[in-house]
Amino acid sequence: MKVFRLDDLDAERAANDGAYLQFLRERTMSAGLYALPAGAADPQKPHRQDEIYLVVSGRASITVGEETTYVARGSVVYVPAGVPHRFHHITEELRVMVVFSPPEA
Repeated sequence: MKVFRLDDLDAERAANDGAYLQFLRERTMSAGLYALPAGAADPQKPHRQDEIYLVVSGRASITVGEETTYVARGSVVYVPAGVPHRFHHITEELRVMVVFSPPEA
């Protein structure tokens, strides 16, 4: 069993001066914590893996392909591999748990 505390992961991510911290990597999946401050631009490019976002805190819009929706704490978004996507109009610091399958390269 592996257990993680969100506050510890967020502190580790911040200490490494990064927006993203991968905290789990297994044979069929990986997981990380992604954070963007209010007003930030999301520099993501399409990934080769399917991914799921779980919004832990914050408020923003996300565009996946041609569709845009508002997300906040508790929102879950599925992004198919290869589809352009990005968070925008971030009005409150955004913290998102990300799960990739297969694992992120």
